[in-house]
Amino acid sequence: MAGSLLARKHLSADGLVALVRSSFANVPDPRPGKAVIPMADALMSAFAMFALKDPSLLAFDQRRHDDNLRSLYRIGRVPSDTQMRAILDLVPPEDLRSTYQDVFRQLQRGKALEPYVYLQGCYLLSLDGTGYFSSQKVHCPSCMRKEHADGTVTYYHQMLGAALVHPDKAEVIPLAPEPIIKQDGQTKNDCERHAARRFLQRFRREHPHLPVIVVEDALSANGPHVRDLLEHGCHFILGVKEGDHAYLFEEVRRREDSGEGMKWVTIRGSDPQVQHHFAIVPDVPLNEAHLDLRVTFVRYLEINETEDTSRMFTWITELEVTAATVWRIMWGGRARWKIENETFNTLKNQGYRFEHNYGHGDQYLSVVLALLMMLAFLVDQTQQLCDPLFRAAWQKLGTKRLLWERLRGLFYDYRLHSLREVYEALFYGFVRLRPVIDTS
Repeated sequence: MAGSLLARKHLSADGLVALVRSSFANVPDPRPGKAVIPMADALMSAFAMFALKDPSLLAFDQRRHDDNLRSLYRIGRVPSDTQMRAILDLVPPEDLRSTYQDVFRQLQRGKALEPYVYLQGCYLLSLDGTGYFSSQKVHCPSCMRKEHADGTVTYYHQMLGAALVHPDKAEVIPLAPEPIIKQDGQTKNDCERHAARRFLQRFRREHPHLPVIVVEDALSANGPHVRDLLEHGCHFILGVKEGDHAYLFEEVRRREDSGEGMKWVTIRGSDPQVQHHFAIVPDVPLNEAHLDLRVTFVRYLEINETEDTSRMFTWITELEVTAATVWRIMWGGRARWKIENETFNTLKNQGYRFEHNYGHGDQYLSVVLALLMMLAFLVDQTQQLCDPLFRAAWQKLGTKRLLWERLRGLFYDYRLHSLREVYEALFYGFVRLRPVIDTS
């Protein structure tokens, strides 16, 4: 059995921790002189807190003298909660992007991403915005703010998340998210568009040759963003809605009435009681303000005769859509939901506590902690994808929450030498010894 649970060395839990620790050693330290607690130790301590799914910074602080932190996470000096907040508040968020790249390159070298190639040699890259902090009391200079009619103010932080997804894969591969800042504007549309522009610029610098099809919701189907996608060499499948894209839908109706350039495709799937109807309308203008942006409109209608229900989805794309590719286009467009379901919902509801305020600070702390939590999620997803021992322990325990709970329990009660030892204990079981009472 043990032989079947061997992981690719650099994509195992211990290999990934070593990679993250090595990458953190290259993060600049803005503090003058030689610091008592190195920057890499402070970053690694916060990463360990999120890897262990500790419910608060105070809970982590209560274990900071545990030798397991040093042996498993390679931390020389673990800062107190106050020290950690003070140190990480100084770290510009962009300094953490290289660590995401290091993990991503390891996935590429290990050929773990090859199964994610989806259509025409491209990966699906899902983008979406989400909030991770909100308060009417706690705030910092970089907080966004919403003024209410009663005079109160809500301070909040948001980010634009990005992940490689695949309709047939449970795991998602998050890239470094882009913080949404107050200079991005007051409306959700403006904020996400400006953040997306910065994301695309950085994405192409970091991954100049990665072929992607960007999948997003209807908020992103606007002229400036489509031009940004094309400028950075990205294909796209974007949702559209009649209420938001009236000119586009009117043009589609005109084509349907005249039959001009229309193509209808019906596909029978594995269930004969479910019909799949497609309308393909090529070369239509995106909207009246951007008549030169020509896209292909795709409408998908699913009719379930057994349940007497129907569902409809609509997208635009610059990809060529044929009877042979429309099914893949449809599933690619629907895979956008994976960044909401498998990423944000997991972070908020499966032990990561994405919306918990671990610390806010005066400069960058809130954003840095969110990036480190997302990095811990990336490492977990990589283990889930590449480490059969991790998957075996998870499947044996049944839920991620129980996996994290048992993992923390081992940390409290046993002296450990590696994360592999932790997962072996969780999967194979271990001898429970009576406690040795230390009365010295």
